[in-house]
Amino acid sequence: MTRRLLLSYLSLTLVVLLGLEITLGTVFARRQSSDFSASVQRDAVMVAELIEEELSAGNAAGVAEIVKHYTDCMGGRVVVFDRGGRIVTDSAAGRPAVPAAAARNGPRGADGERQVGRAVSEALRNRPSAGTIRDRAGGGELMSAAQPVTVASKVRGAVWLTSATENTRTRIRIAWIALACIGVGVLLVVTVVAFALARWIIRPLNALEQATEQLAGGSLTDPPAADLGPPELRRLATSFNRTATRLQHLLRAQRAFAAEASHQLKSPLTALRLRLETLEFDLAPRARGTLDAAIAEIDRLSDMVRGLLALARLEDSATVPEPVDLDDVLRDRAATWAPLAAEQSVTIAVTGPPAGRVQAVPDALEQIVDNLLANALQIAPPGSTITLRTETRPRSGAPGDDGTVGLHVIDEGPGMKEEHRRRAFDRFWRAPDATHEGSGLGLAIVQRLVHVSGGDITLEEAPGGGLDAVVRLRPAADPPVARRFAAQPAVQA
Repeated sequence: MTRRLLLSYLSLTLVVLLGLEITLGTVFARRQSSDFSASVQRDAVMVAELIEEELSAGNAAGVAEIVKHYTDCMGGRVVVFDRGGRIVTDSAAGRPAVPAAAARNGPRGADGERQVGRAVSEALRNRPSAGTIRDRAGGGELMSAAQPVTVASKVRGAVWLTSATENTRTRIRIAWIALACIGVGVLLVVTVVAFALARWIIRPLNALEQATEQLAGGSLTDPPAADLGPPELRRLATSFNRTATRLQHLLRAQRAFAAEASHQLKSPLTALRLRLETLEFDLAPRARGTLDAAIAEIDRLSDMVRGLLALARLEDSATVPEPVDLDDVLRDRAATWAPLAAEQSVTIAVTGPPAGRVQAVPDALEQIVDNLLANALQIAPPGSTITLRTETRPRSGAPGDDGTVGLHVIDEGPGMKEEHRRRAFDRFWRAPDATHEGSGLGLAIVQRLVHVSGGDITLEEAPGGGLDAVVRLRPAADPPVARRFAAQPAVQA
């Protein structure tokens, strides 16, 4: 963001500088050229006035003396023509200004000669003119002026005066260079000031960003300073700190309540269950069904308390995912659940390609598989199979996409409706047609474990009927180790 602010400041400054300096430079150049042209024309008028009498009297020597005196003082070149267009004197001996025929008969010859010829011809018609021509000898530009010499309102000749524009052009170049240096200096100053201003603005924003990330992680250890940056950011930091303090207080109160309530309820529930069990021998046979139902409700309440305690611990801890071998976890959990599945005549099969290592918080994978297998066993009919199937999706090539590793827990039970699958991860929710007892927290715990591991979980309809719980996790940074897992026989019960 600092670069963007700098670019915006410098772009705006550059636009303003270009607008001002181009305008100033153009105006200065035009003013210099206009002043120089006016100066050459004034000199031509002055020379024409000085040589009026001498030219009218036919005194070529006097004309030459006046022209020489002017050129010695002012420089440039002066050519005097008589009424017929013939050259009377030329301050640059040996360099004909223009052929006499060109002056008399109009444009002929080379471009420069035609231009001079036109100017002199116009002056002989009592029409002065001025302009720039190319110096064929020196290669530069000359400012020229043609002025008629009149005596008693009659044209007696013409003066053609030229002066090099090099000095004027040099002044214009120096002015442009000075403007460019001023612009570079202004840009450097603006860069320094803009960088300091951007740092002044960005520093509290960076502190707010870091504080937001910490708050999202569950604990704000470095609150942003409320005395840095512009007043708006100071007020924002103050409001953020108040909000963060309030949120942390509410989160701590919620976690403390859940944890304390769970702990405080475990002991009374255990004692109540023991007291009910001691009543079994003192009750009449017809009351034992009610006693068994009460004990079952106590067991369900105990499971709910344990689930709440597990969720409270998950929300209170900020664990970092680490590489875990999914293949080893699946083999271990399948072997652990095999005896219990055998009691229900259910088979647990592990299939799919080697999954390798995935990112998961410590012990999360074991709890995820255990909860999903427990739910599947509750609804799996005798003689059915629960399948633990792995799959890998390679990276797509997009930035940040390293692919995913999928785990499917597929049962052959009655399945779930689509609207029930969408609500299955809500806390304490149980399907209306559920035939088994439960706290409604198992899938909520599984979803929380998957999310803190950086993955995702969905419930889908299995192709052959039943439910397919799909867990997608990120592969570990190191490449997965190839194992002969798919070739091993499925664990069965």
